[in-house]
Amino acid sequence: MQSTMMNVPLTTTAIMRHGAGVHGSATVRTLQPDGTVKVGTFAEVGRRAAQLAHALRGCGITGDDRVATFMWNNQEHVEAYLAVPSMGAVLHTLNLRLAAEQITYIGNHAEDRVIIADGSLVPLLAPVLPQITSVHTVVVTGNVDLTPLRSKDVTVVRYEDFISGQPEAFDWPELDEGTAAAMCYTSGTTGNPKGVAYSHRSTYLHSMAACLADGLGIGAGDRILAIVPMFHANAWGLVYSAFMAGADLLMPERFLQAEPLVRLIGAERPTIAGAVPTIWNDVLNFLESNPSHDVSSLGLVACGGSAVPLHLMKTFQEKYGVQIVQAWGMTETSPLAAVARPPASLDPSEQWQLRATQGRPVAGVELRIVDDAGRVLPNDGAAVGELQVRGPWISGAYYREEDDGERFHDGWLRTGDVGRINSRSFVTLTDRTKDVIKSGGEWISSVELELHLAGHPDVLEASVVGVPDAKWQERPLAVIAVREGRELTPAQLRDFLEDKVARWWLPERWSFVAEVPKTSVGKFDKKRLRALHADGELAVIEV
Repeated sequence: MQSTMMNVPLTTTAIMRHGAGVHGSATVRTLQPDGTVKVGTFAEVGRRAAQLAHALRGCGITGDDRVATFMWNNQEHVEAYLAVPSMGAVLHTLNLRLAAEQITYIGNHAEDRVIIADGSLVPLLAPVLPQITSVHTVVVTGNVDLTPLRSKDVTVVRYEDFISGQPEAFDWPELDEGTAAAMCYTSGTTGNPKGVAYSHRSTYLHSMAACLADGLGIGAGDRILAIVPMFHANAWGLVYSAFMAGADLLMPERFLQAEPLVRLIGAERPTIAGAVPTIWNDVLNFLESNPSHDVSSLGLVACGGSAVPLHLMKTFQEKYGVQIVQAWGMTETSPLAAVARPPASLDPSEQWQLRATQGRPVAGVELRIVDDAGRVLPNDGAAVGELQVRGPWISGAYYREEDDGERFHDGWLRTGDVGRINSRSFVTLTDRTKDVIKSGGEWISSVELELHLAGHPDVLEASVVGVPDAKWQERPLAVIAVREGRELTPAQLRDFLEDKVARWWLPERWSFVAEVPKTSVGKFDKKRLRALHADGELAVIEV
């Protein structure tokens, strides 16, 4: 029997039309350098997106040409999010925090034709631009000197001049929902970064999942503070979810330090926010020193990218009235895959146990763990294996990359995360396969050690890596950043860990640093820590 339903494609164009039309009075609010907030309505942003699409078509963007962005979180970036995929091209968000060599590699691998860049980032873009040979046009926001970008091979134009005079309506094409809408690249911790192309259908379904009550619960009454960079897995889908639900967007631009964020929260009263744990750790540190600020408007903070310390969640909720909800995903999962929202019927202690996990899969996503032989393990909370995932917004391949089954196998994405799943389907990740510490034939979870260490009141940041050991093959090295004005010794930290982990897990090697190095997306850079140790650049105390 055939369905009688209309066959309407699920596209970013549909999201844009809905947001700009039904929710036209909702706003995109961007923090400015002088502390003021620039406001544009969804209807206005939709009209400017049409102007941008005309301008891009006029400079030769056709078919699925890649249009890159090299931008902070602001209104112009939102306009590109809407215009580029809706006109049939592919939005490619360049990670501005990567090394120049990686930006060059990614730009050439994606074959970007146009780059839309923030004026503040001209000094970063200028040295790599000549190396990205496919680019013919650069569009720059703001009133800055364009001279560093000019060359005989590239046209350079200001954003407002580029779209000025263009029609405010565009004949958006009917698109195949299976074609690419956007692409992001992994951060390249091993080898070259890998490209992930998101389809229109996957973007639409991912946005719906974020709006679900068991997702992020985004609705028309919300104001979303999008701290997570728009180049990081498409800002976790928050832009498209906002346009789908009619929620205001609050964009911090490049002002991602604790003080401007806290002031912005107090003034603009967002209800939902998203960022990695290191951001919220900095915010908490600032609030503890400046208790007069009010951040209680935040009903939900989506936090992911790395494990969220339980003490961070408890302090925010009990002291500041802010609920941090841990979520799990990766570039390859668009990224939302699991959210730690326990059933309300459970008692508080059980709820906290589940909130400390990476969550359970949102509708549409399937998770499983397998052993080294590929056998599926039970969801009993005890069996440990590699996490695998599949679903309609999960990548099935990398762009222009052959896979030998190392990442994609039997219709599942092999995440490289190690963990367990309990009977309620909540996932606890204990490590990355490359980060687990194998000591004397037994595994030590670097993540569990980090979470316990982060619970010490004098610890600002804690990261643990495995380092070579003559007797045990590997042993943990704990790298600690101490809160300002505090002092700590390895003996004190070992005593703190004594009743929390097995005795043989206790690190003998300790290094105290001003700040733990981080990756381009704010995670602790364990690859860098291992290299610093190998090169003798970390001062290590052995106890």
